[in-house]
Amino acid sequence: MNAAFNVETEWVHLQYEERAAFTETYGFSGNQGAVNLEGIRFRPAGHESETLMVFMHPASTLQLLPVPRAMAATGAHVLCAGSRYQRNDTALIMEKVFLDLGAYIRHAREVWGYRKVVLVGWSGGGALAVSYQAEAEAPSITHTPAGDPVNVKGAGLIPADAVVYQAAHLSRAHLLAEAIDPSVTDELNPDSRDVELDIYDPRNPHQPPYSPAYIERYRAAQLARMRRITAWAKQTLAELKARNTGEIERPFIVHRTLADPRFLDPTLDPNDRKPHWCYMGNPETVNTGPVGLARFTTLRSWLSQWSLDDSCGNGLEGARRISTPLLVIENSADDAAPQTHPKMLFEAAASPDKTFRIIQGATHYYAGQPELLQEATELIRGWLQQRGMLAP
Repeated sequence: MNAAFNVETEWVHLQYEERAAFTETYGFSGNQGAVNLEGIRFRPAGHESETLMVFMHPASTLQLLPVPRAMAATGAHVLCAGSRYQRNDTALIMEKVFLDLGAYIRHAREVWGYRKVVLVGWSGGGALAVSYQAEAEAPSITHTPAGDPVNVKGAGLIPADAVVYQAAHLSRAHLLAEAIDPSVTDELNPDSRDVELDIYDPRNPHQPPYSPAYIERYRAAQLARMRRITAWAKQTLAELKARNTGEIERPFIVHRTLADPRFLDPTLDPNDRKPHWCYMGNPETVNTGPVGLARFTTLRSWLSQWSLDDSCGNGLEGARRISTPLLVIENSADDAAPQTHPKMLFEAAASPDKTFRIIQGATHYYAGQPELLQEATELIRGWLQQRGMLAP
């Protein structure tokens, strides 16, 4: 492994024009006809590079996470790019996140002068990276799922030169579809539940290890709930449009959204994860807590990022449309991204040059695992060096 470099940190601000019917974020970003983006660039002191590694998540900032910093310490130039929705995905529109990522890549090429750009999609950034790349290679999107115009097709998105898909899930919609609590029978009353579908209720006669028949029933009920919410969102949006008033959007709460039976039954899609635990802690607590998946959302945002049938941020579909070199990394003790997702994406990917690797024992965040973080970093670096994208 390369000797560790001293890393310089640079705050990055980008601004570009956008005209929208209304803004989805409170404050500076998105108002007065402009989108403002903030990121952090890491550069090893005195070490130039023609390649920039771009880490981006639709709703999180990644500069405090271990992988970007570890890559910079090996001599790589790294950008942790925040979307306009960083730290608040309530009204996130995935198509606009593509535009934000495109602005960073254009800046990297045309202003900073990097010859190569590598998208590193960790966690929720994996589907974003693959979906962006698909649109950059073959642009197609002209409207959001709600029917609002969004000119992704005409934005001139610049493709990346390689994509790394690391400890990532297929999409936010896929993750929610496998985690949403199917026991909820009334969306306005989370206490109205079907006991036989409530995996946290001790009265439920179905207990781990779950039977295949129960899991089939459970998954079908999850999908049915997802589609009920989607149908309601579309109907409500249509009603608002028909009124032709100033009310054009509506926020709502989605109760109980973290009830993946895999968290309670380690025999389901087994890996090295800790049972009765998830990446956010006790899954029963997270299921009803304020940071649950899709807890606070809007009609448009639900369709754009959470609807399994409508979201364009679908990594599985995006992978089928990309040709760039692809590295897929599964962490064998991942307690966030389902064990099945990385392999599914790898098998679906159209890239002629694609590689699949597993980091044995690694958790989602590599917490307390410096040796496994180093293994992942060396893997990514070596893979890029083999393709002439990083200097030895």
